[in-house]
Amino acid sequence: MKYEIAGRADAAEAVVLSAGLGGAAGFWAPQMAALAPRFRILLFDQRGTGRNAGPLPDGYTIGHMADDVLAVMDTAGIARAHFLGHALGGLVGLDIARRHPERLGRMVLVNAWAKADRHTERCFDIRLGILQSQGPAAYVAAQPLFLHTAPYLSANHEKILAEVAHGTAHFQGAGNLLKRIGALRAFDARADLADIATPALVAASRDDLLVPWTASQALAEGLPAARLWLTEQGGHAFTVEQPEPFNATMAEFLLSA
Repeated sequence: MKYEIAGRADAAEAVVLSAGLGGAAGFWAPQMAALAPRFRILLFDQRGTGRNAGPLPDGYTIGHMADDVLAVMDTAGIARAHFLGHALGGLVGLDIARRHPERLGRMVLVNAWAKADRHTERCFDIRLGILQSQGPAAYVAAQPLFLHTAPYLSANHEKILAEVAHGTAHFQGAGNLLKRIGALRAFDARADLADIATPALVAASRDDLLVPWTASQALAEGLPAARLWLTEQGGHAFTVEQPEPFNATMAEFLLSA
C-alpha cells in the first residue's frame, strides 16, 4: 500500500484520513490547511483505487479495509492516531474502533452510518443501474448529483467537468466498485455501538441527498462518547463545498484530547 505523510513531521499526534467510496486521498484537500500545522497526516488511496489500484479479492469487506489502514499505520510507524473518515471511510473507522480501540485517539465520522439506510440503498441501486446499463462514463458523470448541491454544481461547472473527466480516466473498475459497494452495504455495527468508547464527532449535512442526516443522528446516539454536529447545507460533500465551519469544529475536537 502506497501512502504519504504530510503536515508537521515533528507533531506528537497523527491523523489518518480515510476517503469514501471513491477512495482518493485527494478528497481531503480542503481539510489539509486546518490539520497540517498541528498534526502528522497519513494519506493514502484505498486498496483498489488510485495509486493502490489493482483487483480486489472476492469477499472484500469493511474489515479488510480497516486491516489495510492498520497495516499502513504500522508501515509508517504510527502506533496510535486520530481518524477522519467520510461515508465508507467512516465505517472503516468504526470497525477499527470496535476491534482495535487502542490504535485510535479520537475519530471524526462524516456522513457515516451504523447500517445503510433504505434511502441510501435506493441511491446505490440507481447508481449501479446506470453503471450496468450505460457504463463507467455515465456512472462517473452522475456521481456529482449525489455528492453536491445544485448551487455548487452550477457555480463550479467547469471544475465538475474536469473532475468527471479525471474520474472517468482513473475509474477503479466495475469489479472493484461492486465489491466496495457490497462491503458497505453488508456493514452493520448497530449491535456493537454501545461498546465503542472512542470519542467521536459525528458530522452531517441536513441536505445530504445520499445519506440522510438522521443516519448520523442515530449513529451519534448509539455511541456512548459521541456528539453530533450538523450543517444546514453542503450536501454529501459539505467538507468540500463549505469546509470552514467543519474544519474549525473538527480541529477543536481533535485538539481537545
